[in-house]
Formats: sequence, structure tokens, C-alpha cells
Amino acid sequence: MTDAQETAAETTLRAPGDATQAHLPPAPVPLLEPREGIPPVVAGPEELAGIVAAFAAGHGPVAVDAERASGYRYGQRAYLVQLRRAGAGTALVDPVGCPDLSALGAALGDTEWVLHAATQDLPCLRDIGMVPDRLFDTELAGRLAGYARVGLGAMVENVLGYSLEKGHSAVDWSTRPLPEPWLRYAALDVELLVDLRDALEEELERQGKREWARQEFAAIAAAPPPPPRKDPWRRTSGMHKVRRRRQLAVVRELWTARDGVARRRDVSPGKVLGDAAIVEAALALPANVRALAALPGFGHRMGRRQLDHWQAAVDRARALPESELPLPAQPVTGPPPPRSWADKDPVAAARLSAARAAVTALAERLAMPQENLISPDTVRRLCWEPPAPATPESVAAALAGHGARPWQVEQVAPALTAALGTASA
Repeated sequence: MTDAQETAAETTLRAPGDATQAHLPPAPVPLLEPREGIPPVVAGPEELAGIVAAFAAGHGPVAVDAERASGYRYGQRAYLVQLRRAGAGTALVDPVGCPDLSALGAALGDTEWVLHAATQDLPCLRDIGMVPDRLFDTELAGRLAGYARVGLGAMVENVLGYSLEKGHSAVDWSTRPLPEPWLRYAALDVELLVDLRDALEEELERQGKREWARQEFAAIAAAPPPPPRKDPWRRTSGMHKVRRRRQLAVVRELWTARDGVARRRDVSPGKVLGDAAIVEAALALPANVRALAALPGFGHRMGRRQLDHWQAAVDRARALPESELPLPAQPVTGPPPPRSWADKDPVAAARLSAARAAVTALAERLAMPQENLISPDTVRRLCWEPPAPATPESVAAALAGHGARPWQVEQVAPALTAALGTASA
């Protein structure tokens, strides 16, 4: 990075809404090369040991990023991990050659990790032994600070005055060897992440939101892995067209068969059989391979062996007794969909309308998205079963019981208490 670029990074911090027509910020500086060049990819135990030692000896927060092969490979495993820390520089680690990075994770155990959109990367990092005790999420910090665009490229440009080249974000990161342009892109993703963190912390402090961010980051770091999704086949695109229970069984059997093939071949399920084809088969209920082959998504390119495999899944669904067919929808454990509240409980519907208006007004005043101020699901649950009586103390306790952080309770409890009282009057 040149002296001019470093000066630009120091002088172009821009708070949300600062820019005016008379004082437009300078044009962003293209960030083309990592400061120390593209580091070699670490793919063996000896090189990894050197990286562990170097990053353990570094100082300050560590920038962490991971690249997956979504849309190409099965699952969400990491195919490249990028790190940068003062005193250690940048490292690119190949989790295929180094599948256990727990030693690296342990070396950084008491260090603050800086990630962008942390919840996207933490699952795949956890799978290879990297779990932070403390973190700073630059995307979430941007949301809390009121930035309209919070992608990494937009944040680096708006906050630091640099432009990142984002052309390789959706490539197949399982490719080996990784092309040099991809490695450059990956290294640049962590080049300024700590600088961005520092600038955003200053902005959050200026707005009086630093403690709010700290609580949010702590909640992310402490959150356990999500439980396996129940009936994941119900997320098949186009499911709204499928109404009959026998058709639902076809979707379930085809989805399960596809998932098994995708897992064995280590490819994205969509590359094995498209969701649209599964839905077409469910609607048509083909009686044989010939009828199946005539459906969209099961065309002439598909071999007889593949068609037999899919038809066997359809046949299993067709043969199920009524008692084993899936129900049209999963049992609802929380409040019903808000669109039905007016019919089911008009008073609750009035409470929800008043509460939503209160949250909207407060979020605008605090310059942050409503969903970051308080979870919409928490508002729905509070309005469906409010405490009686609805006092600031009882509403605060209910919000905390639904998982709201202390800063959220402090901000929204008074407004929601007033809204509940107005709607029930």
C-alpha cells in the first residue's frame, strides 16, 4: 500500500449521512495488491505450524474470513481460510490439506476475531476447529451504526475510501490449484478488515452504541451450533404449488434421494436434480419412467439409470399408506401468521399494529434497521401473549425471556409498553 493510499484510509472515514453535495468524499482508491504481496497457500503440517507460531506471536485483533464452494459442492465446508494480524501479516490456509485447524484456533483463543457477517462463516470455521471467544462483526457494526449498504466492499469504500474487486466471490473455491487472481482477491478481503473494525468502533462510540454492539457480538460468540433443521425437504423451491399429501411425499422422497446422491458425489444438490424438477414430478405423480422422462427437468440428457433412481423414489411415495403421508404443514409452535390475527384475535392484531409502529419510529430515531433493534418474532410473541398487567417491568422481563439483549430491552420496553396499553384501551 502506498503512502497516498494509507493517507486516504486515514482521512476518508465517513459517518452515515455525512456527505453533502458541497463536500463530496474523494473517489475511492482501488485496492489492487496486498501490502506484502500474495502469500503462499499453507497446505501442510509444517507450514501450518509456522503460521500458528507467527499468529500466536502477533498482536491486536485478527481478521478472519473463509471461502466456501456454495452451489458447487455438498454442504458448506471451508475451502480457504484467510487471516491477517499485526506482526504476522496475511496467511492463506487450505483446509483440504490442513483439515484440523484447532491448533490455530487455540493460538488465537484470547484474541478478538474480526469477521464480516460472522454468522455465515462461523459454522464452517467451527467444523475445522476454529471457534472465537470474542469477535467483532463489521457487517453488524455497520447495521447498528446506520449504514445503508453493509456488504464488505461497500463498507470498505464508504468508511475507509478504498474499492475492493469482488469479481471472484461466487467461484468454485474447491478448485485446485487456486488461480492467482482468486488468491489475490482472498488476501485483499482481510487486508483492511481490522482497519474497518477500528473505524466502526469509533463511529459506534460517537453514536453511543458501542456497548450495544459489544452485547450483540458476545451473543453471536456464545450461541451454540444451530440444531438440525426439521424436515429440510419442505424448503424445496416451488413448494407452494404442492398441496396434496401424496404429492408432498413425492417431494420428500425425491429430496432425500437427491441428497444422498449429492452427498456421495460431493456436489451441490441442485446440480444433481433441480427443485423445479422435483416439484413437477410431485404434481404429475408419474406412473413409470417413460412418464417421468417427459417432465421438465428429466429430459433426454438423463440416462436410464438416473431415471430409474428417481422413479423408484416416486414409487415409494405412491406406495405409502395414508397414515404415513406427511402433513401439509409443520405444527406451529409460536403465534399464528400475522395475516390471520385480525380473524383469530382482533385485540392482538391491534396490539401488533401499535407495537410495529412504535418499533419503526424508534428504529428511525436510532438510525438502525428494525430487525437489529428488536427481533420481529419477539415483537409478535409479546403481542400475542402480553404480560398482565403490561408494565415496563413485566414487558422488560418478557422481552428478556424471548432472548432480547439488555440494550434492546432498555431501548424498546418503554415504547412497547405504551403501545400495548394504547391498543388494549
